[in-house]
Parts: sequence; structure tokens; C-alpha cells
Amino acid sequence: MTPVVLTEKLGKTYRGGKTRFALQNLDLAVQQGEIFGYLGPNGAGKTTTIKLLLDLIRPDIGSVRLFGLDSRRDSAAIRRRVGYLPGDLSLWPGQTGAQVMRYFAQVRGLKDMRFTDTLVERLSFDPSKRVRSYSSGNRRKLGLILALMHQPELLILDEPTGGLDPLLQQDFIAMMREARAAGQTVFLSSHMLNEVQAICDHVGILRDGRLLAVQAIADLSHASFHQVTITLRDPAPAGMLAGVAGVSEIYANGPTLHARVTGDFDPLLKALAPLYVRSIQVNEPSLEDIFMAYYGDRVNGGRAHSPQEG
Repeated sequence: MTPVVLTEKLGKTYRGGKTRFALQNLDLAVQQGEIFGYLGPNGAGKTTTIKLLLDLIRPDIGSVRLFGLDSRRDSAAIRRRVGYLPGDLSLWPGQTGAQVMRYFAQVRGLKDMRFTDTLVERLSFDPSKRVRSYSSGNRRKLGLILALMHQPELLILDEPTGGLDPLLQQDFIAMMREARAAGQTVFLSSHMLNEVQAICDHVGILRDGRLLAVQAIADLSHASFHQVTITLRDPAPAGMLAGVAGVSEIYANGPTLHARVTGDFDPLLKALAPLYVRSIQVNEPSLEDIFMAYYGDRVNGGRAHSPQEG
């Protein structure tokens, strides 16, 4: 089956006072009907990739094909089949949300607005207000409606839930699952791990313009560690927690200890038993923590080994 998104040796360089590689040798394939999460910290190259996919900027090297079509030569045909939400949505400030939606519907030749009305209701969006009066969250809602309203074959969404409250983030997750069930493909850039874990089938991990790996989401979730902050009554003894099973990256600052705990907490709790512990705070790992746990010292010449390779 022809991938919906296919890039080969894709590269983009920004030149200014200092040459910077925004993207290097990107080989990526996204299959029809899957939700693909494109992950990386700010500045990793996620938005650059999306702009290259949509022919909003041109690559210095390599190629992009969507639906088997050339992204440059067949740009107009491709865009009719794509719904796009940019990270920084810019619309006409004097127009109402309803006017913007009608304009997009007219451009796309969309006559039946029932699905659009469903989206408006589902996102609790007020289309009567002018764009300039919308909060960042409401502008995000409008952007989602514009991307989804024509039920495109491919959705390309750049940080889609930024500014949405938690309840609407759950609605978004449900909508993406429904899109997948309907056979739509979703290419989703994000740095929100919970969002990605909830809906994505595969993820691509990007850092400094290089694709480190593509994995099934279940494999990414196997980074079963936590970041722990321990506050003691007295300053931590020298070498505290060194050699404790599953405890690593230990940092002491007076009576406060920071550490990474992998696996069971029992060895840590036994090591703390002789001390007076005021509090223990356990945090889920951030996306960057997981990047480093999986690939921090595995990158060799732009290629990341799998976690099993060592």
C-alpha cells in the first residue's frame, strides 16, 4: 500500500548569521488510517517538516509525496484532500467565526454544513464573535473546525490542543479516534506525552533536525521510570542512594534529593528508612526525559539504535 505521507532524504537548512540544519535526511512513511505522532522539543524541526509536507516552504534536498503525489507538482490536488491546523493560526481579525467558516466552506465547495455544526457544538464554540475577540483557546477551536469540517483524507495538525482546557482535550482525543475509525490519516505534532499515548499508533522522535527513531506507541510507553524529589529534615548524607537498585541520576541540594527511579520503589524506601523524610514527590517523566532515557547516549552518526541494541 502506498503511504499517505512519504519523505525521502528530506533536508532543509536555514542560513543567517549561522547556518542551521532544521531538518536532515528525513525518511518517514505514514500509512493510511493511522495516527502518527511527531514528537520533539521546541526547535527540533517539527513545524519545518509540516511546512515541507504542505509545500509552504521548499526543501534543499530530498522529496515529499502525499497520496503518492509529488508535493510540489501536485500541490493544489493534495491540498483539497488535506486538513491543516498550523501552530500559529492567523485569520481575519474583523470577521466572525461564522464568516470564516462559510468562506472556507465556499473555497472547498462544501455545501452540507451539518458536520461543521456538529463540531461547533462539540467544541462549545461561539461562531458569532469576531476573531479578534477570541481567546487563544477559542482560536484553537476555530482552527480545529476549519481543519476537520470537510472530513479530509489526511489531517496535519501542529500542536492542536495548545490552549484547550482538559475537558476539550478529551473531546479532541475522541474526535481523532473517530477520524481513524473512518479511515482518515492523522499526522500530529505534539510535545504532550499523555495526548500522544492516548491516540497515536506510531511515533517519530525528532531531535535537532534528525529523526532518531520511529516506534509503536506501546514501546515508547515502556520507559517505566519516574522523577522523584525527596525532602529530608536534615542535609542528605554524602553518597546517599548511591548503589540503590533502580535509582540513578542522583542530585543532592541540602536536604533535598532528586533522582530517577526505574521499576519498584521498595529499594528506595528501604534506603530512606533510617532518615527523617518530610515528603516524597513522584512525577511522571517528561517527554524529554523519555527521549534521553531511550536515545540520550544511543545516537551514533545521526542513527539511533533501538533500545535492545544497547
